[in-house]
Amino acid sequence: MEEFKNISFAESEGIARITLRRPPLNILNIELMGEINRALESLRGRGDLKAIAFLAEGKAFSAGVDVSEHTGEKVRDMIYVFHKMFRLLDEAGVTSVAVVGGAALGGGCELATFCDIVIASENAKFGQPEIQVGVFPPVACAVFPKIMGRKKALELILTGDVISAEEAQKLGMVNKVVPPEKLNEEAEAFLSKLKSLSAPVLRLARLAAMRDLSRLLNQLSEIEEIYLSRLMRTHDAEEGLKAFLEKRKPQWKNM
Repeated sequence: MEEFKNISFAESEGIARITLRRPPLNILNIELMGEINRALESLRGRGDLKAIAFLAEGKAFSAGVDVSEHTGEKVRDMIYVFHKMFRLLDEAGVTSVAVVGGAALGGGCELATFCDIVIASENAKFGQPEIQVGVFPPVACAVFPKIMGRKKALELILTGDVISAEEAQKLGMVNKVVPPEKLNEEAEAFLSKLKSLSAPVLRLARLAAMRDLSRLLNQLSEIEEIYLSRLMRTHDAEEGLKAFLEKRKPQWKNM
């Protein structure tokens, strides 16, 4: 099995576990996301696969993508590698589980909430703060309205508000909230339920329940075009990202 620098990857009894290992915040840079993609690609054709679980070391699940790789010529590579994770998860066709302790923000929130099942600790928090640095979250734009409805989705995307695990559960973003010390135990208990079941039956049941997922990913392609061809050509997107890196308040020109 391939050795990775930023993640650990293990598979047993039909459960694949991908653990983010770039503490303390598990920032999603191109290298880390490329490793996730290679791990997911290695699972192709696995008829006995029952679930893919995402876990994390450190004090956060993930505080989002690396903004320094989100500017200039790097942005297209960043978006391609980032969105490939979601397309590969769709291609895998099995239940995905996010185990979230601490912050899941930006791209980290998108990765967690795209998963079919989210188990979070009481100290977890979720949010898409991209709007505050002059961009928007493409995956959340596609996924959030399906989870919680258009009005609340717009509120979170347009304000960048960060919410608690309890509120995220009320909105349908999270399945279960548990004490931090019980997080891994609860996650393993859920995965154990899947271990005892038939892989092809699980896969087909999920397919029947998730018929609109492919349409959602088609929408993501349209959102990508808005993001790369229109948003990233504005002054304010460039200014917001630059201001974040320079640790100052952005000076919007509304253009």
